[in-house]
Amino acid sequence: MKKHSAKKELMLLPILLVVILMCVVGHFFMQADYQDSNMIEYMLAALPFAMFGLVVVAFKMAAKSEKKNKTSRILNPALCV
Repeated sequence: MKKHSAKKELMLLPILLVVILMCVVGHFFMQADYQDSNMIEYMLAALPFAMFGLVVVAFKMAAKSEKKNKTSRILNPALCV
């Protein structure tokens, strides 16, 4: 089993918090007070796409971190323990 660096995992935490905030704000805007606003309707329709974009960014960050970790293990085999 691989060891994971806490620093690398903490780099993804702000993205997680932004997605959670977007979800909460989206539910807040679905209230009856905002039902007549076209702008809110368009923002709510774009919300899943924005969340998907953040997930893609998180996957790219994780892949880059994994690739960097893999090359460091190739260069220094003592880190493989």
